[in-house]
Order: sequence, then C-alpha cells, then structure tokens
Amino acid sequence: MFEMFKKKKDNDLYAPVTGETIKLENVPDKMFADKLMGDGIAFKFDGNMVCAPCDGEISMIANTLHAFGITAENGVEILVHIGLDTVNLKGNGFKAITKAGKKVKKGTPIIEIDKDIMKQNNVNLITPMIITNCNNFNIDIEKGDMHVIAGESRVIYFR
Repeated sequence: MFEMFKKKKDNDLYAPVTGETIKLENVPDKMFADKLMGDGIAFKFDGNMVCAPCDGEISMIANTLHAFGITAENGVEILVHIGLDTVNLKGNGFKAITKAGKKVKKGTPIIEIDKDIMKQNNVNLITPMIITNCNNFNIDIEKGDMHVIAGESRVIYFR
C-alpha cells in the first residue's frame, strides 16, 4: 500500500569516464569480449579520472588500483576495470581517491591515473564496465559508438 511513497531507485548507469563507447564484444581481451565476468560496455578515454557510474557503495578497490567495484542502491554489482592488462603495473600510475566501504554519488572521482606512466608503459586504456550480477536484472545497453561524459551520459538502464 505504501509502495508509492518509497523513493524510487535510479536504474541508470552512467559513463565512469569521458570518451567514446565501445561494444564489449569489440574489446581486445577475451575475458571481457566473451562476457565471462558479465555484460556491460567499454570506453576509450583520454582523461585521468575514473568516476562512480551510479550512487552506491564502493565494494572493493583492487590492491593494484586498476579496478574497483560498486554496489548500486538496488543491488546491481558493477566492476570498472581501468585499461587492459593494467594489473601488471602493480598500482604504479594509479591513485585511489576514496576507499572501499564509502558511499558515493554518480560522478564521484574514485581513481586518478597518471597519463605519463600509462604512455611510458604502452597501456591500452580501454576501460570495461561490467555488471557482474547481470543475470539478476534485465539490462539495456546503449548501442553503437558515442561520445560520453563521466557521470552525465547514461549508458546502461536496468530493471
């Protein structure tokens, strides 16, 4: 009876970076392209800040700072993996802005990258964003390549 008074949860995921979208199937890493970790979208980006794609709680930040997880208010679990094979940098070139357990709003900076270190190491900065529990939701992913702005451009809708 009181359902209409409950605050509606945001069912959108926004770009964690400013740049261009890429279909997950086109990511040059089979783990992501074959959707072994879940479904999602990827981004080519040129900036230095990776942000929260939604309101939620940071569930983990990898020890090597190359990835973080966030759990949305309605239970969607998202993994943002910064670049490909970046685990090999062992944290070099990454700076955590927040920590696991913190509640954040969409667009909140999470990880800052050092572009010079990325260039020196020939890092491919394609950044997949995966819904790891995608089987629990119906998701709609924006199709085609488009320019996106971190924290502003909706790229996935789930219900």
